[in-house]
Amino acid sequence: MKKPRNSLICALALATCGLFAAEPTLDAAVAKGAKFLLAKQEADGHWSDAQMPALTALPVWALTGSGADAAGAIGKGVAFILSTQKPDGGFYVPKPGRGGSGLGNYNTAVCLSSLFETKKAPTSAMLKAREYIASSQLTGDDTMAGGFGYDKLSRRRYADLSNTSYALDAMSRTATLEELRTSGKKVDLNWAQAIAFVERLQKKEGEDKGGAAYNDRTPQGGTATNASGRVHLRAYGSMSYAAVLSMCSARLTKADPRVRSALEYCTKYWTVDENPGMGDQGLYYYYDILARALSAAGVEDLFTDDGRTIYWKRELAKKLLVLQREDGSWSNDNNRFWEGDPVLCTSFAMLALELCR
Repeated sequence: MKKPRNSLICALALATCGLFAAEPTLDAAVAKGAKFLLAKQEADGHWSDAQMPALTALPVWALTGSGADAAGAIGKGVAFILSTQKPDGGFYVPKPGRGGSGLGNYNTAVCLSSLFETKKAPTSAMLKAREYIASSQLTGDDTMAGGFGYDKLSRRRYADLSNTSYALDAMSRTATLEELRTSGKKVDLNWAQAIAFVERLQKKEGEDKGGAAYNDRTPQGGTATNASGRVHLRAYGSMSYAAVLSMCSARLTKADPRVRSALEYCTKYWTVDENPGMGDQGLYYYYDILARALSAAGVEDLFTDDGRTIYWKRELAKKLLVLQREDGSWSNDNNRFWEGDPVLCTSFAMLALELCR
């Protein structure tokens, strides 16, 4: 039986109200997260660990996009980050036990992205950080060439996809700063080598085709045997999104076969209940890199082979709202990759939610 016109109008009106009613819930979650972060900032402006500037940069980044009244805290956080910059341009605290540079590549890449988003940092400081990152890219002709590791000064030659994705994102995000460089040669990466590094870690066959591994030496996601009997490192969720983000940072689009293949893997193993292949390890990093990668690729929805549409922003936001704790924080019971720290997880969750908005 055909519904009366008035009934249809009412139904549409209720549906529309429902959509708008859901939005403040997400905003409220971000606001609660911001309140938690603001309460955890130390007097000197840092969060969590003063020897790890990235752990201050992440909440600064999250607060910047939150819409919260956080200008004072952001300013103090920016000042603290800037206080850790070394003459070589990197943001880090030297640690002799780590080869002298205290995870300099990781810290500098995260700090540079965060500072750029705040619009509160001196251009000169960010240009120096770009120089540090560019000088940290590995060269040569081995499987590590084109990538980035944790440290510029390391006892061993090493690179991985997580650090590489942070470095490539930071350099792509801040590329316009080079127009403001008043002296010396403009700084950039060897993007062709960077893409080649990522491509070497992307699987070309098997069940994890299109996905990516952490590197070619460390079995973070375990190992598998291919049809020819060769053992190889498995791809897993967060690294596959890191591959997407890295390729998009290098100006590849979702139409590129390599990006498309990675997105097919991500669709095949789509879930917000775990980090595919890693379970609850690095779960909040997974949420953050997922949101940043799909946003960078301009992907609004994912489409499965059986015709199902995955509304990834809706599903991710819903999951994060359920996981938020009463005090406004998020935290992982599995402390691997420092995710027992609620400041870190809350920053990751807020950054993801802000992209879902």
